[in-house]
Amino acid sequence: MSRKSPFASWLCAMLHCFGSYILADLLLGEAPIGHFSHNSSVILATAVWYLIFFCPMNLFYKCVSFLPVKLIFVAMKEVVRVRKIAAGVHHAHHLYHHGWFVMMATGWVKGSGVALMSNFEQLLRGVWKPETNEILHMSFPTKASLYGTVLFTLQQTHWLPISEANLIFFFTMFMIVCKVFMTATHSHASPFAPLENLVCPVLFGSVSTGYPSHYHDHHGASHEVSHPPPPPPPAKSKEELNEGTRKRKAKKAE
Repeated sequence: MSRKSPFASWLCAMLHCFGSYILADLLLGEAPIGHFSHNSSVILATAVWYLIFFCPMNLFYKCVSFLPVKLIFVAMKEVVRVRKIAAGVHHAHHLYHHGWFVMMATGWVKGSGVALMSNFEQLLRGVWKPETNEILHMSFPTKASLYGTVLFTLQQTHWLPISEANLIFFFTMFMIVCKVFMTATHSHASPFAPLENLVCPVLFGSVSTGYPSHYHDHHGASHEVSHPPPPPPPAKSKEELNEGTRKRKAKKAE
């Protein structure tokens, strides 16, 4: 695609780089294209896009995907993610002092805006996969951003007795350790899964896998009563079997 439609590829790359800012500006009623006024950021993102797709022999991609180097970038990305969540909640609190939902929504899209825009990015590439909706199947960064923005909202509204700097530090360390471990071990298991498996069935109930057993028993019994199976044919006696054998031999002889 980068060679057939380089502009579409570049636009998708810009959405991946600035998707969180675009969604946050839309939520807060600001210009969604405002962040593109930072020429240095756009030029840097464009340079990375060009090197990823058009560097000879894929040297740039091989360097950044080398595991030790990749782990450094993963850790740096989580540092930026947490700071963006905190900045989004702080910005929304400045505009809406009592808007808890606005703070959480803004912090969430600041931390995981790229994943939330994935379906729109797929449309630009001519692909439509609604089953990959990030809200239906949350990845670890999206889910962690949601939990993190709840913590930062509680801290911003003075319901969580901890300073913003300490919360940023502890949550950043948690994100770095989890994401680096998952990347190094190629694991997709969420560290939130054990707690969710305990809490979610209590709050929301378990997922039904089909009809209850008594439903099958009741309807199966009524079905058998209303439509009984036909009786089996009576067994033939020995004399009838011998008579049939004599008739077949006589017919064969004729």
